[in-house]
Amino acid sequence: MTPTTPPLLQGPSSKEKRYDRQLRLWAASGQLALEEAHVLLLNYGCGVVGVEALKNLVLPGIGGFTIADETLVKYEDLGVNFFLDEDAVGNSRAQACCEFLRELNPDVQGRYVSESIEACLTKPDFLPSFSLIIFTNPAPRKILETVSSAATTLQIPLFHVQSVGFYAEFSVALPHAFPVVDTHPDPVSAAELRLLNPWPELQALAKDKTSALETLPDYEHGHISYLLLLLHYLDVWKSNNDGQPPNNYEEKREFRKLVQEGARTSIAEGREENYDEAVAAVLKVLNPSFLRSGVRGIFEACECSNLTKESADFWIIAAAIASFHEAHGVLPLPGTLPDMKAQSADYLQLQTVYRSKATKDYTEVLAAVRETEARLGRQQRIPQSEVETFCKGAGFAKLVRGTSLQRARYLARSTWGDGALFAYEALRAPDSLLSLHIAFLAYSSLANDEHSDTSATGEPTMDSIAQKETVLLNRAKQILRDLWQENGKDFDAELQVDKTGDDNDEAGAEADTDNEASKVEEAVSRAVKEIARADGSELHNISALAGGMVAQEAIKVITKQYVPIDNTCLFDGIKSCSAVYRL
Repeated sequence: MTPTTPPLLQGPSSKEKRYDRQLRLWAASGQLALEEAHVLLLNYGCGVVGVEALKNLVLPGIGGFTIADETLVKYEDLGVNFFLDEDAVGNSRAQACCEFLRELNPDVQGRYVSESIEACLTKPDFLPSFSLIIFTNPAPRKILETVSSAATTLQIPLFHVQSVGFYAEFSVALPHAFPVVDTHPDPVSAAELRLLNPWPELQALAKDKTSALETLPDYEHGHISYLLLLLHYLDVWKSNNDGQPPNNYEEKREFRKLVQEGARTSIAEGREENYDEAVAAVLKVLNPSFLRSGVRGIFEACECSNLTKESADFWIIAAAIASFHEAHGVLPLPGTLPDMKAQSADYLQLQTVYRSKATKDYTEVLAAVRETEARLGRQQRIPQSEVETFCKGAGFAKLVRGTSLQRARYLARSTWGDGALFAYEALRAPDSLLSLHIAFLAYSSLANDEHSDTSATGEPTMDSIAQKETVLLNRAKQILRDLWQENGKDFDAELQVDKTGDDNDEAGAEADTDNEASKVEEAVSRAVKEIARADGSELHNISALAGGMVAQEAIKVITKQYVPIDNTCLFDGIKSCSAVYRL
């Protein structure tokens, strides 16, 4: 008999090998979204942080990028921008950076535009072709307002980035409704096992496997999965407690003792691992199902209850899942199981029960989606895979309400709006980094002023830096006055009380507790001094770190996986710390 050669196994493709680690983070669907994205960089200032952000998008395989930058390369640029060399001096910075970035990943399409950004924005088809915009500061206020307004209208995510000296800041302006279904919660907390309200098939399996629990051989007794053990002992507990499960902490402690007493100790191993797992899981899994605030916010959103033919697919599915929850009191079962001690055949059987229930729930939701589509007269059907993904991640879905850039809003109207109270309280908190934002706002304001120019030689003198520091501090104080006034407070009056208290111990004690204007002024002054000292220059290590943070959030937005920041991140390179504020 002629031996036959077994068929070759299909190995991973070259792309799967290259992107192996990141595919484990956002899977093939996330990689596809990344490869279909086209990112625009509007590059102002030193231009380092924006290019560093692009670097961290090019490496994981962004579909394409475009750099819009009219600046020519100068010798001083070579010391901070690693994507420039001496041959680029005197030539287009956009072109030089684009060429070096393309070398990092041949699969990424890179383009550059050397004409002025203002001229680019006059073309009606320019911005709509991009899926995400990164805008670096300092830039003319008119340009910032134009880009921010266009991004809001076109519903294109906009990242505003700024890096000066040891400080960096970036803000994310998302569309008004930005839903994230695949939030990647902690696997332990995400497990939805329904032990307090099991469905008939799960109850039947538990009774079948544990009906003769006391007489099982040691090996089988030690391999009953902890889920079935808990269901068995829940029945025992309920029979002695008027049919009620353990509801509070004390009762759950007693229930844990009940489970522990069922473990066999006279065995070779000394203890049974499955019982240890059951005891450890009591406090985690014996909890009633509930709606998390993020999911409740989705169900209560007006977009969920007022569906139209033009409603996004997300809202059609969300409405169907809301109806499912109203009918059953629970969300669709995800169908995933954690690892546990069990025989392979028994684990597969248990897994089949959970998956079958998840499929049944998904089918009911899908039917509701199809009924809604027919009622609204929608021609294009929502893909089944999208409905299934939503059902699996419904328990941890989140809706981010995007806002326009706070910087653009403030520079246009000198008001904080709805964020005034939060900013006021955040500034007065210990170790607050919001003082950096105040300094950056003052710097953005100054960037549009003719007094921000350096000396004729291009090298700032100590006098010009000192003068800039004074001007920046005055503008920063005016920003604080405006903020205090919006909250019905008088910044100068509080400041005067603080200073008066320095000469009076009793008044000083009261000032320390009730008036913190001097502390805020001191923190803002420190931030202003560093920004004035840097005089608009970037430190490569700070910009590289900030660019990596921007790219990380951009990937979240592009893939619609994980939850992006909401909405402003500040980094202090002196203290090596960061903070996120919603402004």
